[in-house]
Amino acid sequence: MAAVRGELAAARAEAAAKDERIDLLLVQIAELTAQVQALVLRLSKDSSTSSKPPSSDGPGKRPRGGSSRTRSGRKPGKQPGDPGTTLRQVDDPDERIAIPAPSACTGCDASLTEVPVSVVRRRQVFDLAEPPPPQVIEYAADIKRCPGCGKKAIGSFPAGVESAAQYGPGITTKVADAVLGHHIPVYCSTLLVMELCGMKVSTGFAAGLRSKASRLLEDTFLPAVRALLARAPVVHADETFTRARAKTVFLHVASTAHLTLMHTGDRSAATIDAGDVLPHLSGVLVRDGYAGYTHLDHVLHAWCGAHLLRDLRGIHEADPDGQLWARAMADTLLEANRLASAARDAGCEELTAEELRTLHRLYTGALARSRQDNRSKNTELARHARTLAKRFEEHRDVILRFTTDLAVPFTNNQAERDIRPAKVQQRSSGGCWRTLQGLADFAITQSYLSTAAKWGISRYDALKRLFTTGAWIPRALTPGTAAA
Repeated sequence: MAAVRGELAAARAEAAAKDERIDLLLVQIAELTAQVQALVLRLSKDSSTSSKPPSSDGPGKRPRGGSSRTRSGRKPGKQPGDPGTTLRQVDDPDERIAIPAPSACTGCDASLTEVPVSVVRRRQVFDLAEPPPPQVIEYAADIKRCPGCGKKAIGSFPAGVESAAQYGPGITTKVADAVLGHHIPVYCSTLLVMELCGMKVSTGFAAGLRSKASRLLEDTFLPAVRALLARAPVVHADETFTRARAKTVFLHVASTAHLTLMHTGDRSAATIDAGDVLPHLSGVLVRDGYAGYTHLDHVLHAWCGAHLLRDLRGIHEADPDGQLWARAMADTLLEANRLASAARDAGCEELTAEELRTLHRLYTGALARSRQDNRSKNTELARHARTLAKRFEEHRDVILRFTTDLAVPFTNNQAERDIRPAKVQQRSSGGCWRTLQGLADFAITQSYLSTAAKWGISRYDALKRLFTTGAWIPRALTPGTAAA
């Protein structure tokens, strides 16, 4: 019996040791799981799972999550009803070249000399003539001296004719269109204009056009657009970093579907107000979740849904089984966007009370699930999840603004599209602007060209007006109200 008791005691001790090792291993597994989740959360952050810009994804790297857009059901290519741009023959060509038929049949060698023409098959080639040489116009102002007092009387030169030899408005507009409108580097723009127009211009002249255009816009175009944006019912705002003089400088934009206004500075609330638009708003400000806009407490705020979806995707993909709330909240936002879009398409002014109750019930359920998914967890992922869930809980009205006001869109894509040319210009400028003033001038000229394009005015026409009769200026919030 003593031997049996000894064996039982030894077995119990061995089992206890195994249980202790198992407990230690379980603790290690939990710690390693938390570390893996934290690493997945950190390494999976790209433009599809966070607010990082697409340029940070790296060359050749496609975001894992892909686009959140759903299929529209339309086939690729021209859509039914669209007029298209097919090249078609004209009835009165500039030149007609006759091509006679063969004098003998290629089949039986019979003569075709006396046979009348039955059908004429036409083919037309559209092409450009060689650029003509530049036209030089000389203005000769007579000078007369008064025989009585000796004072000189000089003929007046036309407006804009200021130097002994200068480029005219036509070539000025073409170079400006290349540099300002298409973000082509200065030297390349001079080569392009010389090859296409047959006119050689200096790089100094091309480099100075953005500054010249900005000075013409400062006192005319900018005040008009500021005044219009201040009374717009919905305004989009965003900011992006740029490089100027080896420093990080932010470019800010305030825009609507028909107006664009940019300015430069840091990312502070004072710089946001320096644009002289947002402090005067009385409608809705659509933006991302950046806290720099919170001091604007006189307007209603609406957060960009696309940013929120990316944040939710990052949390869910780090732990799909443990962060189900993120998927539920994303589905709620997408359903809300579907209902809002359907209501707009149907001409409705608001969602029905039942639709709003359903959305808020789903929203509340997702928040409740977030507390359940992250209860008693102290991992990095859980902390990030709780922080994001807290934002959804505290800013419910701001996040769902697009459901209570159908004039408010789901995303802030308008501002992001308007500010994107800054990245194009920065790349073509070697990665940075040489001076802060150069960046400020870009903000002014891009505001002008972007607004003109929204009104159906081409970059070339807008610049031609600027350098001849004066800047084009919008007179209303939309073209429709201006026509009325």
